[in-house]
Amino acid sequence: METYKKMNPVAWFEIYVDDMPRAKKFYEEVFQMEMFPMPNPTTDELEMVVFPYEMGSQDTAGSLVKMTGVNAGANSTIIYFASEDCTTEENRVEAAGGKIFRPKMSIGEHGFVTLFFDTEGNMIGLHSIK
Repeated sequence: METYKKMNPVAWFEIYVDDMPRAKKFYEEVFQMEMFPMPNPTTDELEMVVFPYEMGSQDTAGSLVKMTGVNAGANSTIIYFASEDCTTEENRVEAAGGKIFRPKMSIGEHGFVTLFFDTEGNMIGLHSIK
C-alpha cells in the first residue's frame, strides 16, 4: 500500500457565483478578510476574486469565479474551510446573507463541522477541532 504524502494534494479550488459583488461581500464578512480581483488575460467571460494566499507556498489557494455558462450552486463538491471554532464563522453566516444548513456538529475524534449555503446557493463547510 502506498503511503500518504505529507503535503495536502489540493492546490486550488473555485466557488462558482452568479453575483460577484454579493458573493465577495459574503465571504469577506464571514471570514473577516479581504479578497482581491485576479487579472485574467485570456477572456472577458471569466471574472475571478481570490482568497488571500502567498504565491509559491504550500497553502491551498482558491477563488470565487463568475464564468459564462457555469451557474452557481449546481455542483456536488463541498469545500471545508479551517476554523479555530466553527461557531465563530457560523455566527456570521446569516448576517452576511447565507443560510445555515447544519449547525456545528461533532464528527467524533475528527472534531466538528458546520454546513451552510452562501449567497449563491453553494454548500460550504467549516471544520474545527474544538
